[in-house]
Amino acid sequence: MDIYSRTVKESAREYALRQIREDIISLKLKPGSAVSENELAKELGVSRTPVREALQELQKINLIEVYPQRGSIISHIDFDVVEETVFLRKVLEKAVVEELCDCITEEDLLELEKNIKLQEFYLDNRSPQKMIELDNDFHRALFVMCNKERIYNLMNGMLGHFDRIRTLSLYSVKDIKIVADHKAIINAIKAGDKEMAAGLIVKHLSRYKLDQNEIMEKYPEYFAVENEKRLSTL
Repeated sequence: MDIYSRTVKESAREYALRQIREDIISLKLKPGSAVSENELAKELGVSRTPVREALQELQKINLIEVYPQRGSIISHIDFDVVEETVFLRKVLEKAVVEELCDCITEEDLLELEKNIKLQEFYLDNRSPQKMIELDNDFHRALFVMCNKERIYNLMNGMLGHFDRIRTLSLYSVKDIKIVADHKAIINAIKAGDKEMAAGLIVKHLSRYKLDQNEIMEKYPEYFAVENEKRLSTL
């Protein structure tokens, strides 16, 4: 586990929730691995109570599974959950990029282009974790730029299974399309082409379907058994 700094305004519960969720998304806490409240509390330097509360919150969003008399584990990645959350994200981000075609400013475009330059650097230097952070920053910025940040925050809390797929894609897929997709989306927004922007964001968010076989073959132990059965019938 990589320990992040606790911010001044964070409660122990908020800190534990952020830390544990980030380590699940980055796969430092691997799917199927056992969860120990005592060990997590010791590593984070907090009591067991905020850790227990954080795990309860993570259970609500399907990132923790609790088994009576057996304890808790990090949930395996479930493609049914991925598809449901991606559906939500497509609907919301499609509307966001269409709105931005009417209201994007030069300052906004410069911010997005700066983000993409950093993406290019970290893609060339093979830094998956930085790429995930910059990808998140890019999509969050789209919502912020049309005054929809609260919607982004609500949506983001539901994306744990999808975010782990994104992390695995950066580790296992050779031909990464993230930067090219983001450039095309910006160009469509800049041109005010709503239909093109909407189509590109849907394509971008659907790429995991092209990568899933390659990912599951390389990391089969990370996925729910039901996913493996479904894949074998394709």
